[in-house]
Amino acid sequence: MALTQQFARVTREYLEHCRSSAFDSPEASPGWDPSPGDLLDTDWAVWGLIWYCRSTGADVDLIALLDRAVSGDPGGDIGFLDHDEVYDGIDGPPRLLAPAAVVEIARGLEAVDLDIVLADLPSAAADAAAACGFGDGFSGDVREYVAEHFTAMVEFYSAAARRGQCVVVWVD
Repeated sequence: MALTQQFARVTREYLEHCRSSAFDSPEASPGWDPSPGDLLDTDWAVWGLIWYCRSTGADVDLIALLDRAVSGDPGGDIGFLDHDEVYDGIDGPPRLLAPAAVVEIARGLEAVDLDIVLADLPSAAADAAAACGFGDGFSGDVREYVAEHFTAMVEFYSAAARRGQCVVVWVD
């Protein structure tokens, strides 16, 4: 089973509900069940974009922005989400981005011109896949794959910022 990047848009109130549920449950179950419309799976596309940016010497601020968008911020007091109901435990537990961080990330992502970032991506599929760290097993149009998932992430963060929501990130 492949690991993929997951995101959830939630309110602080929802997180408090999950915290209370975890403390009240004998199994420490947080009752994690965000609305499907507030969940996003970007597969491993954004990791490929980060790989490509690092390997091509892209702007360090862009790399930091992308990394923060998928990795979250340290702390966040959401240890109650470190539960198999939320994620499979293969990677680190979920991390939180508070509303102010979400606004900052959304603005940064909205300013990225992906066409410029990917301007030197090889046109041959195998070369493009290698440039993004996808390896030989990737099939399809790398540029389209990365762009589709990047655009979904931008829209996801922008909506969360408009709503004043937190974003929880994890790998599953």
